[in-house]
Amino acid sequence: MQDTGPMQFSGRTLAIETASEACSVAMFDGTKTVALDHQVLGRGHAEALVPMIADLPDKGRADRILVSLGPGSFTGVRIGIATARALGVAWNIPVFGYPTLALVSVRAWQPRPRPVTVCMNGGHGEWFVQNFDGVTPQDDHRSLTPQDAVLACRHDVIVGNRAQQLADLIGKDTTLALDLLPDAGKIGLLHEGCLTADLAPIYGRAPDAVPQKSKQQ
Repeated sequence: MQDTGPMQFSGRTLAIETASEACSVAMFDGTKTVALDHQVLGRGHAEALVPMIADLPDKGRADRILVSLGPGSFTGVRIGIATARALGVAWNIPVFGYPTLALVSVRAWQPRPRPVTVCMNGGHGEWFVQNFDGVTPQDDHRSLTPQDAVLACRHDVIVGNRAQQLADLIGKDTTLALDLLPDAGKIGLLHEGCLTADLAPIYGRAPDAVPQKSKQQ
């Protein structure tokens, strides 16, 4: 078992992360890691998630559930939230959401918290970008073209699955790029203030399919 960090909770926590090509689950007892499973699937989160939870101790049964709200994959985010809601009802326990980009940012806390720019794949050639001063967001997440992402980047440490591409565009020798994905096993690094009972997905950009306007005005 390992200490995880600043998040404090005396009971068991089940963490679910499905907003990227990675699918991960983790079980914590207080601040101690009990078990975790992190797989880079690309696709297939719907088929993999429930068996991954079932393989955890006590089939993942916990006192609360934390689930990623995005931004990220539309499908992945919806799968994670739907699963968390269903388990919350079945087990009669609270479910809280957290922002995916905040989880990616704290993965760069080596050896200590530091300002970072998170850059993740956003689809359609755009990237999700957000700046953090340690764990605190400095701006809102945005879906940007690579050129606009260069202008939005504030820090010399860039993390995420598009970090290296952004660093290459910036072209500075002092830029450090860390290719990191969100990982439920790192949820203990987040502060409780990052959690919300509002489980509305954070999509980051408009849906691909736009309903047609009614012909009747």
